[in-house]
Amino acid sequence: MEDVQVTGAVTNIQQFSTHDGPGIRTVVFLKGCPLHCAWCSNPETQRRAMDIGTATAKCEPGCTRCLSRCPSGALRKEGDDLNVDKALCRSCTFVEAWQEPPCVLACPDEVFTAYGKKMSVEAVLEQVEKDAMFYRYEQGGMTLSGGEALFQPDFALALLREGRRRGLHTCLETCGFTDGATLLEACAELDFLLFDIKNLNSEQHRESTGVPNERILENLRVVRERFPALPLKVRTPVIPGFNDTPEHIAAIAAFLKGLHITEYELLPYHAYGSSKRHSLGFSVPDVERPSDEAMDALRAVVRSVLG
Repeated sequence: MEDVQVTGAVTNIQQFSTHDGPGIRTVVFLKGCPLHCAWCSNPETQRRAMDIGTATAKCEPGCTRCLSRCPSGALRKEGDDLNVDKALCRSCTFVEAWQEPPCVLACPDEVFTAYGKKMSVEAVLEQVEKDAMFYRYEQGGMTLSGGEALFQPDFALALLREGRRRGLHTCLETCGFTDGATLLEACAELDFLLFDIKNLNSEQHRESTGVPNERILENLRVVRERFPALPLKVRTPVIPGFNDTPEHIAAIAAFLKGLHITEYELLPYHAYGSSKRHSLGFSVPDVERPSDEAMDALRAVVRSVLG
């Protein structure tokens, strides 16, 4: 199969991003992730299948259009309140088949949002190339993100290969927990790599993300060894109660210094994903954004280690 025909699951194609690689980027968010971080700002990308978000407060009193349309029996009305059984909702046959769910089609008030659709490489790049003039003047391009883009390896690699054939500057955001050979194959098609390191303590990493960190750290070492000229930025989302101490950040910075990696960015936790987590039936963490003073202190720690 030619690369342009390969299909995969996409949740969003975001234009005019300036925080996901150099210049103005078009970010393609792929569905699925091996990590399950409670603070994830894109919770709709965690599952490989389609998800349906619900904003029940939008439901009009007396409206019952969706109830008889739901094939899994996940919806019921108690008075004017719409209740959704998320376990049943996720079993919807339309979700698994990537069809537009009946609840979305039936509702006139946009109570339901379907996250995820199947797209071909050709269809994705058709959207990406609409911004080609901005890439030329602002040195931007296409960034693959998620979720974890390499969770769909065939689709991600086909997007990167075809993007390079068309002259696009390519960037990948990765959590690093992926097959090492796949990551190296992706790096051969990249102009820029964004790599997350969240915590050097493997047990703490497993408790908060669902996976240990040994594979992540080894993948970063190998990428640095095999692709020393590939522009690489490591980033750490600073999460209060997880990794927001000077000791955590100093340990990560020291690890990076040992790999001769100097481009390192700390990203303060934000609650942008909370409303989506609520709509999907996920728990919402009781975490506040780190203060500017706390972030400045942690950045000073990084400077003291990396120079």
